Amino acid sequence: MTYGQALTRVLGLAGSLLERNLSADCPLAILSDNEIEHALLGLAAMHVGIPYVPISPAYSLVSTDHAKLRYVMGLLTPGLVYASSEEKFAKAISAAIPAGTEVVFKNTLGHLETTLPGPAVEDAHASVRPDTIAKFLLTSGSTGQPKAVINTQRMLCSNQQMIAQALPSLHEPAPVLVDWLPWNHTAGGNHNVGLVLNNGGTLYIDEGKPVPALIERTVRNLREVAPTIYFNVPRGYEALLPYFRSDEALRRNFFSRLTLLQYAGAVLPQPIWKAYEELALETCGERVLWITGYGSTETAPFAMCTNRGAARAGTVGLPVDGLEMKLAPALDKLEARFRGPNITPGYWRQDALTKEAFDEEGYFRSGDAMRFADPADPQQGLQFDGRTAEDFKLTTGTWVSVGILRAKIVATGSPYVQDAVIAGHDRDEVGALIFPNVEACKALDREKLRAFLQGLLERLAIDNSGSSTLVTRLMILETPPSLDSGEITDKGSINQRAVLEARAAMVEALYGEEPEVLVRRTGKQPPVA
Repeated sequence: MTYGQALTRVLGLAGSLLERNLSADCPLAILSDNEIEHALLGLAAMHVGIPYVPISPAYSLVSTDHAKLRYVMGLLTPGLVYASSEEKFAKAISAAIPAGTEVVFKNTLGHLETTLPGPAVEDAHASVRPDTIAKFLLTSGSTGQPKAVINTQRMLCSNQQMIAQALPSLHEPAPVLVDWLPWNHTAGGNHNVGLVLNNGGTLYIDEGKPVPALIERTVRNLREVAPTIYFNVPRGYEALLPYFRSDEALRRNFFSRLTLLQYAGAVLPQPIWKAYEELALETCGERVLWITGYGSTETAPFAMCTNRGAARAGTVGLPVDGLEMKLAPALDKLEARFRGPNITPGYWRQDALTKEAFDEEGYFRSGDAMRFADPADPQQGLQFDGRTAEDFKLTTGTWVSVGILRAKIVATGSPYVQDAVIAGHDRDEVGALIFPNVEACKALDREKLRAFLQGLLERLAIDNSGSSTLVTRLMILETPPSLDSGEITDKGSINQRAVLEARAAMVEALYGEEPEVLVRRTGKQPPVA
Protein backbone atom coordinates (compact mmCIF):
# COMPACT_ATOMS: atom_id res chain seq x y z
CA MET A 1 0.00 0.00 0.00
CA THR A 2 1.35 3.42 -0.97
CA TYR A 3 1.25 6.47 1.26
CA GLY A 4 -1.46 8.02 -0.93
CA GLN A 5 -3.63 4.92 -0.79
CA ALA A 6 -3.19 4.75 2.97
CA LEU A 7 -4.22 8.39 3.43
CA THR A 8 -7.46 7.87 1.48
CA ARG A 9 -8.45 4.94 3.67
CA VAL A 10 -7.30 6.65 6.87
CA LEU A 11 -9.55 9.65 6.22
CA GLY A 12 -12.56 7.41 5.64
CA LEU A 13 -11.92 5.41 8.80
CA ALA A 14 -11.33 8.60 10.81
CA GLY A 15 -14.81 9.87 9.94
CA SER A 16 -16.42 6.67 11.20
CA LEU A 17 -14.40 6.70 14.41
CA LEU A 18 -15.56 10.26 15.11
CA GLU A 19 -19.19 9.24 14.59
CA ARG A 20 -18.78 6.71 17.42
CA ASN A 21 -17.71 9.44 19.87
CA LEU A 22 -14.56 7.57 20.83
CA SER A 23 -12.24 9.32 23.28
CA ALA A 24 -9.62 8.70 25.96
CA ASP A 25 -12.43 7.44 28.18
CA CYS A 26 -13.62 4.99 25.51
CA PRO A 27 -10.73 4.45 23.08
CA LEU A 28 -10.25 2.10 20.14
CA ALA A 29 -8.81 -1.29 21.12
CA ILE A 30 -6.95 -3.50 18.63
CA LEU A 31 -6.53 -7.17 19.54
CA SER A 32 -4.69 -8.30 16.39
CA ASP A 33 -1.04 -8.64 15.51
CA ASN A 34 0.79 -6.52 12.92
CA GLU A 35 -1.23 -6.13 9.71
CA ILE A 36 -2.22 -3.38 7.28
CA GLU A 37 -5.69 -2.96 8.83
CA HIS A 38 -4.11 -2.54 12.27
CA ALA A 39 -1.87 0.22 10.90
CA LEU A 40 -4.73 2.01 9.13
CA LEU A 41 -6.97 2.01 12.21
CA GLY A 42 -4.16 3.29 14.43
CA LEU A 43 -3.29 6.10 11.99
CA ALA A 44 -6.98 7.02 11.56
CA ALA A 45 -7.47 7.27 15.32
CA MET A 46 -4.37 9.43 15.83
CA HIS A 47 -5.29 11.63 12.84
CA VAL A 48 -8.38 12.89 14.68
CA GLY A 49 -7.07 12.78 18.25
CA ILE A 50 -8.65 9.50 19.35
CA PRO A 51 -6.39 7.32 21.50
CA TYR A 52 -6.07 3.65 20.67
CA VAL A 53 -4.60 0.69 22.52
CA PRO A 54 -2.88 -2.17 20.67
CA ILE A 55 -3.25 -5.24 22.88
CA SER A 56 -0.98 -8.25 22.66
CA PRO A 57 -2.65 -11.10 20.74
CA ALA A 58 -1.24 -13.41 23.41
CA TYR A 59 -3.84 -12.05 25.86
CA SER A 60 -6.49 -13.45 23.50
CA LEU A 61 -4.87 -16.43 21.77
CA VAL A 62 -2.28 -17.83 24.20
CA SER A 63 -3.84 -17.13 27.58
CA THR A 64 -6.22 -19.82 28.79
CA ASP A 65 -8.11 -17.76 31.36
CA HIS A 66 -8.13 -14.35 29.57
CA ALA A 67 -7.68 -12.67 32.97
CA LYS A 68 -5.30 -10.02 31.66
CA LEU A 69 -7.60 -9.18 28.75
CA ARG A 70 -10.54 -8.75 31.12
CA TYR A 71 -8.40 -6.54 33.36
CA VAL A 72 -7.37 -4.35 30.41
CA MET A 73 -10.96 -4.02 29.25
CA GLY A 74 -11.96 -2.85 32.72
CA LEU A 75 -9.06 -0.42 32.95
CA LEU A 76 -9.49 1.20 29.52
CA THR A 77 -13.23 0.71 28.78
CA PRO A 78 -12.90 0.80 24.97
CA GLY A 79 -15.80 1.95 22.83
CA LEU A 80 -14.75 -0.07 19.77
CA VAL A 81 -12.75 -3.30 19.47
CA TYR A 82 -11.04 -4.60 16.31
CA ALA A 83 -9.86 -8.17 15.71
CA SER A 84 -8.64 -9.69 12.46
CA SER A 85 -10.66 -12.89 12.61
CA GLU A 86 -13.99 -13.60 14.28
CA GLU A 87 -13.19 -17.31 14.42
CA LYS A 88 -9.75 -16.92 16.03
CA PHE A 89 -10.80 -14.31 18.59
CA ALA A 90 -14.33 -15.56 19.37
CA LYS A 91 -13.40 -17.23 22.68
CA ALA A 92 -11.47 -14.22 23.97
CA ILE A 93 -14.20 -11.79 22.93
CA SER A 94 -16.84 -13.89 24.64
CA ALA A 95 -14.76 -14.14 27.81
CA ALA A 96 -13.48 -10.58 28.14
CA ILE A 97 -15.26 -7.99 25.97
CA PRO A 98 -18.22 -6.42 27.81
CA ALA A 99 -21.64 -7.02 26.28
CA GLY A 100 -22.75 -4.14 24.10
CA THR A 101 -19.22 -3.13 23.03
CA GLU A 102 -19.00 -2.83 19.24
CA VAL A 103 -16.59 -5.34 17.69
CA VAL A 104 -15.32 -5.09 14.11
CA PHE A 105 -13.45 -7.77 12.15
CA LYS A 106 -11.33 -7.57 9.01
CA ASN A 107 -14.15 -8.86 6.80
CA THR A 108 -16.54 -6.21 8.15
CA LEU A 109 -14.09 -3.30 8.27
CA GLY A 110 -15.32 -1.99 4.92
CA HIS A 111 -18.47 -0.49 6.41
CA LEU A 112 -16.30 1.82 8.53
CA GLU A 113 -14.81 3.28 5.35
CA THR A 114 -18.11 4.34 3.79
CA THR A 115 -18.16 7.66 5.68
CA LEU A 116 -16.88 10.46 3.48
CA PRO A 117 -14.37 12.68 5.30
CA GLY A 118 -15.69 16.17 5.80
CA PRO A 119 -15.30 19.24 8.00
CA ALA A 120 -15.58 17.15 11.17
CA VAL A 121 -12.42 15.22 10.26
CA GLU A 122 -10.58 18.40 9.31
CA ASP A 123 -11.61 20.15 12.54
CA ALA A 124 -10.67 17.18 14.71
CA HIS A 125 -7.29 16.89 12.99
CA ALA A 126 -6.63 20.60 13.47
CA SER A 127 -7.35 20.25 17.19
CA VAL A 128 -4.63 17.62 17.78
CA ARG A 129 -1.96 19.12 20.03
CA PRO A 130 1.35 17.93 21.54
CA ASP A 131 -0.38 16.76 24.72
CA THR A 132 -3.12 14.89 22.86
CA ILE A 133 -2.99 11.20 23.80
CA ALA A 134 -1.94 9.16 20.77
CA LYS A 135 -2.13 5.69 22.27
CA PHE A 136 -1.96 3.62 25.41
CA LEU A 137 0.74 0.95 25.51
CA LEU A 138 0.50 -1.84 28.03
CA THR A 139 3.44 -2.90 30.14
CA SER A 140 3.35 -5.52 32.85
CA GLY A 141 6.07 -4.41 35.22
CA SER A 142 7.18 -6.51 38.16
CA THR A 143 3.65 -7.22 39.42
CA GLY A 144 2.50 -8.89 36.21
CA GLN A 145 -0.68 -6.76 36.11
CA PRO A 146 -0.77 -4.52 33.01
CA LYS A 147 -0.24 -0.77 33.30
CA ALA A 148 -1.50 1.56 30.57
CA VAL A 149 1.35 3.91 29.66
CA ILE A 150 0.10 7.19 28.22
CA ASN A 151 1.83 8.03 24.91
CA THR A 152 1.24 11.59 23.73
CA GLN A 153 1.85 13.11 20.31
CA ARG A 154 4.70 15.12 21.87
CA MET A 155 6.39 11.90 23.00
CA LEU A 156 6.18 10.26 19.57
CA CYS A 157 7.27 13.30 17.56
CA SER A 158 10.10 14.41 19.84
CA ASN A 159 11.41 10.85 20.00
CA GLN A 160 11.59 10.62 16.22
CA GLN A 161 13.57 13.87 16.20
CA MET A 162 15.92 12.37 18.79
CA ILE A 163 16.43 9.34 16.54
CA ALA A 164 17.07 11.58 13.54
CA GLN A 165 19.76 13.53 15.41
CA ALA A 166 21.41 10.45 16.87
CA LEU A 167 21.43 8.61 13.51
CA PRO A 168 21.40 11.36 10.84
CA SER A 169 22.04 8.99 7.93
CA LEU A 170 18.84 6.98 8.41
CA HIS A 171 17.06 8.76 5.55
CA GLU A 172 19.84 8.11 3.00
CA PRO A 173 18.49 6.00 1.43
CA ALA A 174 14.91 5.93 2.70
CA PRO A 175 14.80 3.04 5.17
CA VAL A 176 13.53 -0.39 4.13
CA LEU A 177 12.56 -2.64 7.04
CA VAL A 178 11.62 -6.31 7.18
CA ASP A 179 10.28 -6.35 10.70
CA TRP A 180 8.30 -8.64 13.01
CA LEU A 181 8.56 -6.68 16.27
CA PRO A 182 4.99 -6.36 17.60
CA TRP A 183 3.18 -3.04 17.44
CA ASN A 184 1.69 -3.52 20.88
CA HIS A 185 5.21 -2.83 22.18
CA THR A 186 7.06 0.43 22.00
CA ALA A 187 10.04 -0.82 19.95
CA GLY A 188 7.97 -2.10 17.05
CA GLY A 189 4.98 0.24 17.22
CA ASN A 190 6.71 3.52 18.13
CA HIS A 191 10.36 3.26 17.14
CA ASN A 192 10.22 1.16 13.97
CA VAL A 193 6.88 2.24 12.48
CA GLY A 194 7.63 5.86 13.38
CA LEU A 195 11.09 5.67 11.83
CA VAL A 196 9.62 4.45 8.53
CA LEU A 197 6.90 7.14 8.45
CA ASN A 198 9.21 9.96 9.49
CA ASN A 199 11.73 9.12 6.78
CA GLY A 200 9.42 8.14 3.93
CA GLY A 201 10.51 4.54 4.10
CA THR A 202 9.01 1.13 3.39
CA LEU A 203 7.93 -1.45 5.94
CA TYR A 204 7.52 -5.11 5.02
CA ILE A 205 5.55 -6.85 7.77
CA ASP A 206 7.40 -10.04 8.66
CA GLU A 207 4.93 -12.66 9.91
CA GLY A 208 7.83 -14.78 11.13
CA LYS A 209 9.21 -14.83 14.67
CA PRO A 210 12.41 -16.15 16.31
CA VAL A 211 10.84 -19.46 17.32
CA PRO A 212 11.35 -22.82 15.58
CA ALA A 213 7.89 -22.95 13.98
CA LEU A 214 8.09 -19.45 12.47
CA ILE A 215 11.74 -18.61 11.80
CA GLU A 216 11.53 -20.10 8.29
CA ARG A 217 9.03 -17.39 7.35
CA THR A 218 11.53 -14.70 8.32
CA VAL A 219 14.20 -16.46 6.26
CA ARG A 220 11.86 -16.56 3.25
CA ASN A 221 11.10 -12.84 3.60
CA LEU A 222 14.78 -11.94 3.86
CA ARG A 223 15.44 -13.91 0.67
CA GLU A 224 12.91 -11.69 -1.11
CA VAL A 225 13.61 -8.27 0.44
CA ALA A 226 16.98 -6.71 1.28
CA PRO A 227 16.62 -4.38 4.29
CA THR A 228 18.68 -1.21 4.69
CA ILE A 229 18.38 -1.42 8.48
CA TYR A 230 17.67 -4.56 10.47
CA PHE A 231 16.17 -4.69 13.95
CA ASN A 232 15.83 -7.83 16.04
CA VAL A 233 16.16 -9.22 19.54
CA PRO A 234 19.26 -11.30 20.41
CA ARG A 235 17.26 -14.51 20.18
CA GLY A 236 16.28 -13.56 16.62
CA TYR A 237 19.85 -12.98 15.50
CA GLU A 238 20.86 -16.29 17.06
CA ALA A 239 18.03 -18.16 15.31
CA LEU A 240 18.94 -16.69 11.91
CA LEU A 241 22.67 -17.32 12.15
CA PRO A 242 22.68 -20.96 10.90
CA TYR A 243 20.67 -19.92 7.82
CA PHE A 244 23.08 -17.12 6.95
CA ARG A 245 26.04 -19.43 7.37
CA SER A 246 24.64 -22.16 5.13
CA ASP A 247 22.85 -20.13 2.42
CA GLU A 248 25.09 -17.87 0.34
CA ALA A 249 22.22 -16.41 -1.71
CA LEU A 250 20.33 -15.45 1.45
CA ARG A 251 23.47 -13.96 2.95
CA ARG A 252 24.28 -11.90 -0.14
CA ASN A 253 20.75 -10.50 -0.36
CA PHE A 254 20.65 -9.64 3.34
CA PHE A 255 23.94 -7.72 3.33
CA SER A 256 23.50 -6.18 -0.16
CA ARG A 257 22.32 -2.77 1.08
CA LEU A 258 22.43 -3.16 4.87
CA THR A 259 23.79 -0.10 6.68
CA LEU A 260 22.92 -0.86 10.28
CA LEU A 261 22.24 -3.77 12.66
CA GLN A 262 20.43 -3.00 15.90
CA TYR A 263 19.52 -5.27 18.78
CA ALA A 264 17.47 -4.53 21.89
CA GLY A 265 15.57 -6.26 24.66
CA ALA A 266 18.55 -8.17 26.11
CA VAL A 267 22.33 -8.40 25.89
CA LEU A 268 23.55 -9.87 22.61
CA PRO A 269 26.03 -12.73 23.25
CA GLN A 270 29.47 -11.65 22.07
CA PRO A 271 29.97 -14.77 19.87
CA ILE A 272 26.80 -13.85 17.92
CA TRP A 273 28.05 -10.27 17.52
CA LYS A 274 31.39 -11.46 16.13
CA ALA A 275 29.76 -14.03 13.85
CA TYR A 276 27.75 -11.32 12.06
CA GLU A 277 30.83 -9.14 11.75
CA GLU A 278 32.68 -12.05 10.10
CA LEU A 279 29.75 -12.78 7.77
CA ALA A 280 29.58 -9.14 6.71
CA LEU A 281 33.31 -9.05 5.99
CA GLU A 282 33.09 -12.27 4.02
CA THR A 283 30.02 -11.16 2.05
CA CYS A 284 30.54 -7.47 1.34
CA GLY A 285 34.10 -6.76 2.40
CA GLU A 286 33.32 -4.50 5.35
CA ARG A 287 31.74 -4.58 8.76
CA VAL A 288 28.17 -3.40 9.29
CA LEU A 289 27.75 -1.10 12.29
CA TRP A 290 26.19 -2.74 15.35
CA ILE A 291 24.24 -0.40 17.59
CA THR A 292 21.97 -0.77 20.57
CA GLY A 293 20.66 1.48 23.26
CA TYR A 294 18.26 1.70 26.10
CA GLY A 295 14.63 2.64 26.37
CA SER A 296 11.29 1.68 27.83
CA THR A 297 7.61 2.07 27.12
CA GLU A 298 7.67 5.19 29.31
CA THR A 299 10.46 6.83 27.23
CA ALA A 300 8.72 6.35 23.84
CA PRO A 301 11.27 4.38 23.72
CA PHE A 302 14.54 5.92 22.42
CA ALA A 303 16.49 7.19 25.45
CA MET A 304 20.12 6.06 25.02
CA CYS A 305 22.13 4.96 22.01
CA THR A 306 25.55 3.63 21.03
CA ASN A 307 25.47 5.68 17.83
CA ARG A 308 29.28 5.88 17.82
CA GLY A 309 29.36 2.13 17.67
CA ALA A 310 30.48 -0.10 20.49
CA ALA A 311 33.46 -2.38 20.88
CA ARG A 312 31.38 -5.21 22.28
CA ALA A 313 27.89 -6.22 23.36
CA GLY A 314 26.52 -4.90 26.64
CA THR A 315 27.10 -1.15 26.33
CA VAL A 316 23.95 1.02 26.02
CA GLY A 317 25.69 4.29 25.13
CA LEU A 318 24.79 7.82 26.12
CA PRO A 319 21.49 9.71 26.55
CA VAL A 320 20.15 11.18 23.32
CA ASP A 321 19.81 14.88 22.48
CA GLY A 322 16.97 16.64 24.27
CA LEU A 323 16.74 14.15 27.14
CA GLU A 324 18.04 14.78 30.65
CA MET A 325 19.42 11.85 32.60
CA LYS A 326 20.68 11.49 36.14
CA LEU A 327 22.12 8.57 38.06
CA ALA A 328 20.61 8.30 41.53
CA PRO A 329 21.88 6.04 44.34
CA ALA A 330 19.66 2.98 44.76
CA LEU A 331 20.82 0.33 47.22
CA ASP A 332 24.41 -0.32 46.11
CA LYS A 333 23.87 0.83 42.52
CA LEU A 334 22.99 3.87 40.43
CA GLU A 335 19.46 4.02 39.03
CA ALA A 336 18.91 5.70 35.65
CA ARG A 337 16.28 8.46 35.74
CA PHE A 338 15.04 10.55 32.81
CA ARG A 339 13.25 13.85 32.15
CA GLY A 340 12.29 15.26 28.75
CA PRO A 341 9.61 15.67 26.08
CA ASN A 342 9.56 11.94 25.25
CA ILE A 343 8.72 10.86 28.82
CA THR A 344 5.20 9.69 29.60
CA PRO A 345 3.00 11.86 31.83
CA GLY A 346 2.01 8.67 33.65
CA TYR A 347 -0.25 5.64 33.75
CA TRP A 348 -3.87 5.93 32.69
CA ARG A 349 -6.31 5.75 35.63
CA GLN A 350 -3.50 4.59 37.93
CA ASP A 351 -2.58 7.71 39.89
CA ALA A 352 -0.73 5.92 42.68
CA LEU A 353 1.55 4.15 40.19
CA THR A 354 2.14 7.45 38.39
CA LYS A 355 3.19 9.17 41.61
CA GLU A 356 5.61 6.36 42.45
CA ALA A 357 7.16 6.51 38.98
CA PHE A 358 8.62 10.02 39.35
CA ASP A 359 11.05 11.50 41.86
CA GLU A 360 10.84 14.89 43.55
CA GLU A 361 12.49 16.62 40.57
CA GLY A 362 10.14 15.10 38.01
CA TYR A 363 12.55 12.47 36.69
CA PHE A 364 11.07 9.13 35.65
CA ARG A 365 12.44 6.32 37.80
CA SER A 366 13.40 3.59 35.35
CA GLY A 367 14.16 0.93 37.97
CA ASP A 368 17.24 0.03 35.91
CA ALA A 369 20.79 0.47 37.14
CA MET A 370 23.66 1.79 35.01
CA ARG A 371 27.41 1.97 35.43
CA PHE A 372 30.11 3.64 33.37
CA ALA A 373 31.89 1.42 30.87
CA ASP A 374 35.04 3.38 31.77
CA PRO A 375 34.69 5.47 34.96
CA ALA A 376 37.68 7.56 33.87
CA ASP A 377 36.04 8.45 30.55
CA PRO A 378 32.24 8.95 30.74
CA GLN A 379 32.09 9.59 26.97
CA GLN A 380 32.59 5.85 26.49
CA GLY A 381 29.02 5.45 27.64
CA LEU A 382 27.16 3.40 30.19
CA GLN A 383 26.44 -0.27 30.68
CA PHE A 384 23.25 -1.86 31.93
CA ASP A 385 23.73 -2.97 35.53
CA GLY A 386 20.53 -4.90 36.23
CA ARG A 387 17.07 -4.18 37.62
CA THR A 388 17.30 -2.64 41.06
CA ALA A 389 14.08 -4.38 42.16
CA GLU A 390 15.41 -7.84 41.25
CA ASP A 391 18.65 -7.72 43.20
CA PHE A 392 18.84 -9.43 46.60
CA LYS A 393 21.23 -10.16 49.46
CA LEU A 394 22.83 -13.44 50.44
CA THR A 395 23.17 -14.35 54.11
CA THR A 396 26.71 -12.97 53.83
CA GLY A 397 25.17 -9.51 53.39
CA THR A 398 26.48 -9.13 49.83
CA TRP A 399 24.21 -8.00 47.01
CA VAL A 400 23.60 -10.24 43.99
CA SER A 401 23.25 -8.38 40.67
CA VAL A 402 20.59 -10.51 39.05
CA GLY A 403 20.54 -8.91 35.61
CA ILE A 404 24.28 -9.12 35.09
CA LEU A 405 24.44 -12.72 36.33
CA ARG A 406 21.51 -13.82 34.13
CA ALA A 407 23.17 -12.28 31.07
CA LYS A 408 26.44 -14.10 31.81
CA ILE A 409 24.70 -17.46 32.22
CA VAL A 410 22.73 -17.07 28.98
CA ALA A 411 25.75 -15.87 27.00
CA THR A 412 28.09 -18.54 28.37
CA GLY A 413 25.43 -21.25 28.07
CA SER A 414 24.55 -20.52 24.44
CA PRO A 415 23.02 -22.27 22.52
CA TYR A 416 21.54 -24.65 25.10
CA VAL A 417 20.44 -22.07 27.69
CA GLN A 418 17.46 -19.93 26.66
CA ASP A 419 17.10 -17.96 29.90
CA ALA A 420 17.89 -18.19 33.59
CA VAL A 421 16.29 -17.18 36.88
CA ILE A 422 18.61 -16.41 39.77
CA ALA A 423 17.88 -17.79 43.24
CA GLY A 424 19.58 -17.39 46.61
CA HIS A 425 17.68 -14.72 48.55
CA ASP A 426 18.63 -15.12 52.24
CA ARG A 427 20.75 -18.17 51.42
CA ASP A 428 24.50 -18.76 51.49
CA GLU A 429 25.00 -19.41 47.76
CA VAL A 430 23.68 -18.38 44.36
CA GLY A 431 21.77 -20.90 42.27
CA ALA A 432 19.93 -20.72 38.97
CA LEU A 433 16.85 -22.24 37.38
CA ILE A 434 17.48 -22.81 33.66
CA PHE A 435 14.92 -22.53 30.87
CA PRO A 436 16.56 -24.62 28.12
CA ASN A 437 16.60 -23.94 24.39
CA VAL A 438 14.49 -26.98 23.60
CA GLU A 439 15.45 -27.22 19.93
CA ALA A 440 19.17 -26.99 20.63
CA CYS A 441 18.97 -29.48 23.50
CA LYS A 442 17.42 -32.12 21.24
CA ALA A 443 20.95 -32.75 19.96
CA LEU A 444 22.11 -33.80 23.46
CA ASP A 445 21.21 -36.79 25.59
CA ARG A 446 20.87 -36.38 29.35
CA GLU A 447 24.50 -37.14 30.14
CA LYS A 448 25.83 -34.76 27.49
CA LEU A 449 23.54 -32.03 28.79
CA ARG A 450 24.74 -32.70 32.32
CA ALA A 451 28.37 -32.49 31.16
CA PHE A 452 27.71 -29.22 29.34
CA LEU A 453 26.12 -27.67 32.43
CA GLN A 454 28.95 -28.85 34.66
CA GLY A 455 31.36 -27.21 32.26
CA LEU A 456 29.19 -24.10 32.30
CA LEU A 457 29.56 -23.83 36.07
CA GLU A 458 33.33 -24.10 35.74
CA ARG A 459 33.48 -21.43 33.02
CA LEU A 460 31.31 -19.10 35.08
CA ALA A 461 33.59 -19.61 38.09
CA ILE A 462 36.82 -18.58 36.32
CA ASP A 463 36.36 -14.86 36.93
CA ASN A 464 33.64 -15.02 39.59
CA SER A 465 34.95 -16.38 42.85
CA GLY A 466 33.04 -14.12 45.26
CA SER A 467 29.84 -15.40 46.91
CA SER A 468 27.64 -12.91 45.04
CA THR A 469 28.90 -13.91 41.58
CA LEU A 470 29.72 -17.60 42.00
CA VAL A 471 26.87 -19.82 40.80
CA THR A 472 27.04 -23.11 42.68
CA ARG A 473 24.02 -25.06 41.39
CA LEU A 474 21.76 -25.29 38.35
CA MET A 475 18.42 -26.94 37.69
CA ILE A 476 16.79 -27.46 34.28
CA LEU A 477 13.09 -26.51 34.19
CA GLU A 478 11.12 -28.99 32.11
CA THR A 479 7.99 -26.82 31.71
CA PRO A 480 8.13 -23.48 29.85
CA PRO A 481 7.26 -20.18 31.56
CA SER A 482 3.55 -19.45 31.87
CA LEU A 483 1.89 -16.29 30.53
CA ASP A 484 -1.17 -16.68 32.75
CA SER A 485 0.89 -16.93 35.95
CA GLY A 486 2.98 -13.92 34.93
CA GLU A 487 6.23 -15.87 34.54
CA ILE A 488 6.72 -14.50 31.03
CA THR A 489 5.52 -11.35 29.34
CA ASP A 490 3.94 -11.49 25.89
CA LYS A 491 7.18 -10.11 24.41
CA GLY A 492 9.08 -13.09 25.79
CA SER A 493 10.94 -11.60 28.75
CA ILE A 494 11.11 -13.53 32.02
CA ASN A 495 9.61 -12.13 35.22
CA GLN A 496 12.20 -13.22 37.79
CA ARG A 497 9.98 -12.69 40.83
CA ALA A 498 6.98 -14.51 39.34
CA VAL A 499 9.04 -17.58 38.41
CA LEU A 500 10.56 -17.84 41.90
CA GLU A 501 7.11 -17.56 43.49
CA ALA A 502 5.39 -20.00 41.13
CA ARG A 503 8.20 -22.55 41.43
CA ALA A 504 9.04 -22.22 45.10
CA ALA A 505 9.17 -26.00 45.48
CA MET A 506 11.82 -26.21 42.77
CA VAL A 507 13.87 -23.54 44.49
CA GLU A 508 13.76 -25.64 47.65
CA ALA A 509 14.86 -28.70 45.66
CA LEU A 510 17.65 -26.65 44.09
CA TYR A 511 19.12 -26.13 47.56
CA GLY A 512 18.28 -29.62 48.83
CA GLU A 513 20.47 -32.68 49.00
CA GLU A 514 18.24 -34.85 46.85
CA PRO A 515 19.23 -35.76 43.28
CA GLU A 516 16.62 -33.46 41.68
CA VAL A 517 19.44 -30.92 41.44
CA LEU A 518 20.90 -31.57 38.01
CA VAL A 519 24.29 -29.97 38.65
CA ARG A 520 25.84 -28.73 41.87
CA ARG A 521 29.21 -27.16 42.53
CA THR A 522 30.87 -27.04 45.94
CA GLY A 523 33.79 -24.69 46.51
CA LYS A 524 36.55 -25.32 43.99
CA GLN A 525 35.87 -29.03 43.71
CA PRO A 526 34.62 -30.50 40.41
CA PRO A 527 30.85 -30.14 40.10
CA VAL A 528 28.80 -33.17 41.04
CA ALA A 529 25.26 -34.20 40.19
